[in-house]
Amino acid sequence: MQDSRHDEEGHIKNLAGTEALEKLKALAEGICMFTTFTDSRPAPSRPMALQGVDDDGALYFFSAASSDKNKELAADPAVQLFFCKEGPSEYLSLYGSVTISRDREKIEKYWNPFVKTWFQGGKDDPDLTVIRVQPESIYYWDTKNNRMVSYLKIAASLVTGKTMDDGVEGELKV
Repeated sequence: MQDSRHDEEGHIKNLAGTEALEKLKALAEGICMFTTFTDSRPAPSRPMALQGVDDDGALYFFSAASSDKNKELAADPAVQLFFCKEGPSEYLSLYGSVTISRDREKIEKYWNPFVKTWFQGGKDDPDLTVIRVQPESIYYWDTKNNRMVSYLKIAASLVTGKTMDDGVEGELKV
């Protein structure tokens, strides 16, 4: 009997609960593009360093209170985050809402020496804020193999005429 979370080829695997949280944490280790929404297009996007994911699935970033990003988030707290783990070809798209704070506990928890590059005043820098992203919708794409194996399967597919897609994708409900 087939698992109801898979389509007949096994490419769709929606995850929930602990399994979804673990997948989120694993895929959010990659490169992140952080997109805010404004009335103008294209929507502003910028690379951001994720500081951590808590056990409820919320994601944390540090940001300058004086930044355009914080101003955009004050006007519209919706964000779209795109993560890419280049080596294994894993991707994550997350839509959520933001709260901005100066939560001392989160600053202490997620602070690392690298962050001082942007906040010379350290943990007490008056421009330092914590962005908390609460996911509302999460979707992932994950190859079962690394990029080289995937390319070999694509090449074999072209020669044989058989679909050899080994990717898995689905929704995450944390």
